[in-house]
This record gives sequence, C-alpha cells and structure tokens, in this order.
Amino acid sequence: MTQATNDQFLLAARPVGVPKDSDWQRAAPPLAALNDGEVRVKLLYLSLDPAMRGWMNEGKSYVRPVAIGEVMRAGGIGIVEESKSPRFAAGDTVMGVMGVQRWWTGPADDRGAMLAKVDPAMAPLPTWLNALGMPGMTAYFGLLDVGQPKPGETVVVSGAAGAVGMTVGQVARNMGCRVVGIAGGADKCRFVVEELGFDACIDYKAGPVHAGLKEHCPQGVDVYFDNVGGDILDAVLTRINMKARIVICGAISQYNATGQVKGPANYLSLLVNRARMEGMLVTDYAERYPEGVATIARWMKEGTFKAKEHVVEGFENFPSALLMLFEGKNLGKLVLKVADA
Repeated sequence: MTQATNDQFLLAARPVGVPKDSDWQRAAPPLAALNDGEVRVKLLYLSLDPAMRGWMNEGKSYVRPVAIGEVMRAGGIGIVEESKSPRFAAGDTVMGVMGVQRWWTGPADDRGAMLAKVDPAMAPLPTWLNALGMPGMTAYFGLLDVGQPKPGETVVVSGAAGAVGMTVGQVARNMGCRVVGIAGGADKCRFVVEELGFDACIDYKAGPVHAGLKEHCPQGVDVYFDNVGGDILDAVLTRINMKARIVICGAISQYNATGQVKGPANYLSLLVNRARMEGMLVTDYAERYPEGVATIARWMKEGTFKAKEHVVEGFENFPSALLMLFEGKNLGKLVLKVADA
C-alpha cells in the first residue's frame, strides 16, 4: 500500500448561493486493503466543471445530488497503483468519476465511476479531461446531434472560452460553419478569435450582446449552443433564423441563484421561427465516445483543433479553484493538479 490514509473533500452543507469554505469538510480515512475485483487509483488531475454546482443541490435532476458527508463528485484521471481486477493493471492510466480525493478505491466495473483506460501518449493528461473527455464529448455530440450544423450556417456559442464552448466553436469551424463566440473580457475574446479561429467574439462585459449579434450575425443565427442561460439566451433568441436549433447544455449564470431561476422571456421566437430548443446530456452518448475522441484527436494531429487547459496546482486549493468557474477567472478548461505521476 502506497500510503495509510486518503485525503478528501466532503460536502458538509448545501450551499446557498456561491459555495463557501464552511460547505466543505476535509477528511482523511484509512486506505483499506483491496478486495478481489477492485483497483486503487492515484488521482493526478481533477476536472472542475460548472455542473458540480448543480450536484450540490437537493432535488430531482439528471443525476442524484451529492449527499451530505459524501466525497464531492468530480471527474478525474490517474494511475492504477494496485489492482486485483483483470480489467486494469498497475501502471494503467484511467479516467472516470472518482471524486475530489487523492485516491479512489473500488470495483473496476463500478458503474458510477465509469473507469476507462486512456492512452497518455495520445495527448497530455489534462486534455483527457478537456477536449478528449466529458467537455469535449458534450460539445461534439451536442453540436452535431442536437444542433445539426450545416456548412455555411452561423453557429453562436456562449461561454466560448470555457471547456465546452471552445470545443463547440472549433467543431463548428471544422464543419464549415461561421462561428461567433460570446465571452467575458477582451482577453477571452481575443483568444477564441486569434488562437482558436472563431470568426468573431462578442464581449458581453463591454456592451449589449444584442448589438454584438446584430453586428457579427447580420444573416441571423442558425445554431445557438447555450452554456450560460439568462439574459444572453434571451438576446440570442431575438436573432434566430427560421428552423434554428438551440442546444441547451448549461446555464452557469443561474447556478448560484438564491431565488427563482430566470427562464427565457423571448421563447415565442421559437414559435415565430419554427425553431427547436433541446436539452442534452453527454452521458446519453457514452457508447459513441470513441467516435468523438477519434475525430477530435485527428483534428489535433492535423493542426485544426487546439486544446487549452487552465491548471491550478494543489489539492488543498479545491474550494477556491472551483469558484473560478463562477468568477470567470479561467481561460480554457479548469483542471486541478492533485499530484505528480
């Protein structure tokens, strides 16, 4: 056994608004010996995602809430240190839903963890939590299957400098679409245009989004991939074209709301334009992940796709790192480095 105890962040209370330090409890339970069929994984990187805020709330959703006193749910990637399962050998690199902790121990076929072996030679490990992981698959299948973009159409994506948004834009560009991002701040807008190849980016902090859409989408919006909800969703709905497709992926502007969630006020535009608004969950496409990984990996090799991660070091920094998502402080996929390989 590598060490005697684990190191975990447990959910101590249901947050009201933005999560605070008292909503977390640090724990150090002992590491037990493995049973047959189990593996122990040393976590190297954790994925920090906006969806984590929703998992902390009580109530019915697409996945059960994290229980009080339970290890906070999170995706991660690490090295198998010990194995009593034929599925994985010591030294394998695996990713899965392993929680905010330094070590994950459990059955190799745990359905909740969804452990999968990855090839560290294909891409850096943080990229497996980004473009080749859940965010990338969310963007890829959400845009292609739900958004159904066609060459020459205008695709708009909010949260354009975040993990999902930056992939959506690049997938759309590789599909021959005109791509317009919406992001907060000049640096983020410059990044998605100059480095990722978006045709334009609207800085919602610099002026009205509606005016930016009028300028950069003179022919209207054919596909809108929504990561933020709220006022930005409303603004885009005023510019959609006939038979437009709106993909509802997330609503980060609403996740810390203490009152009623703001819904779309301009939804009648869907009726007028015979448009479609549809939600999507990446887990619905689990069987097709290899397809998405192969395509994005090929684009990366060809130089038509870039992955960018914002890595924060130090397991102890988890609470403050998570808040960066809601403060707009990350540029690219937010990842927490837990340990060296």
